[in-house]
Amino acid sequence: MFDSSHLHPMVVHFPIAIIMVGFLADIASLLFKKEKCLSTMGLYLEVLGVLAAIVAFGTGYFLTGEVPEEAASLREQHELFATLTLVAIILAAFFRILIVYLKKEETNLKYVAMGIFFLAFVFVGITGYLGGALVINYM
Repeated sequence: MFDSSHLHPMVVHFPIAIIMVGFLADIASLLFKKEKCLSTMGLYLEVLGVLAAIVAFGTGYFLTGEVPEEAASLREQHELFATLTLVAIILAAFFRILIVYLKKEETNLKYVAMGIFFLAFVFVGITGYLGGALVINYM
């Protein structure tokens, strides 16, 4: 039977994929400068990644149940990196949108935005790894 605690494992794959592919699109836009669509795709995926991360964070925070006592520290680490991912992707998207709005896309500010996006990329990978370890080892 379906249980609301199943929503978190169902939705977490979206922010992982969206954030990682969005960052890779931004990296590709640096290599293929003539292809403006890669940078635009990176921006759209960044914003979509914010929405997906909010949903994943919310379902994890509000809808998941308790874990066994021996998994408590692993869950705390998972929650910490989930929070870091959410903060990083929100900051990255906000900064990126600000750069586009101010028409400063061709300045060095884009590298600052990419640096924050890279942090979100790393954090979402760690969060996914820890979540997978929770499921495989304790659920």
